[in-house]
Amino acid sequence: MEKQSHILLTGASRGIGKAIFEILDIAGTRIVGHASSARGNLIGADLSLPGAAEALWNAALERLDGRIDVLVNNAGIFEANPIDRSDIEWLDGWEQTMRINLTASAELCRYAVRHWQETGRGGRIVNVASRAAYRGDSPAHWHYAASKAGMVAMTKSIARGYGTDGILAFSVCPGFTMTGMAEDYLASRGGPELLKDIPLGRVAETSEIADIVKFCAVDAPPSMTGAVIDANGASFVR
Repeated sequence: MEKQSHILLTGASRGIGKAIFEILDIAGTRIVGHASSARGNLIGADLSLPGAAEALWNAALERLDGRIDVLVNNAGIFEANPIDRSDIEWLDGWEQTMRINLTASAELCRYAVRHWQETGRGGRIVNVASRAAYRGDSPAHWHYAASKAGMVAMTKSIARGYGTDGILAFSVCPGFTMTGMAEDYLASRGGPELLKDIPLGRVAETSEIADIVKFCAVDAPPSMTGAVIDANGASFVR
């Protein structure tokens, strides 16, 4: 890999993604960020739509002079989908979350692996999953937990399948993190009562998760490929 890594980061406009963008932007890298719609220097792509992941990959590749070394899949949604909705509403909610959280990430991973195979270079993938991949989530969030479990399984498969090509893959699994989504969720579920389930006594800061992602994207030794890194304040210990 070149000394200066070229990085594509999805979901870079707020929360964890914004913190990741900021820390990678000062880490001697060239980074292209993505948001659901174009804003500032971020590439806009609605990852719920067919073809959006391919368009994003191609646009990022053009901005980065034809070379991407690191893919960070952070984009995701966390929307309630209670089982008492109508059949079509529940299925639509399931498929929307899967499309954005898992399928678009898988498409980008595929483009990345093929890019590195075709150019004869290794690369790194960092998939931001969730504690929910192992612990599960609320009754209204089956789909979210399933999408994040899929990300972890996909990451492990990539690490096992392409290590000999110098392609490394890592999963980061945060618990509650102080983003807009987490603040709303904590408020709706009683805040202080939920915090009792976190031995650390607080939710994670976005900067903490960004530090972990940066380590995986830039510094982690190759032998760590396939690793799943938890960051949940010991609220779920495997």
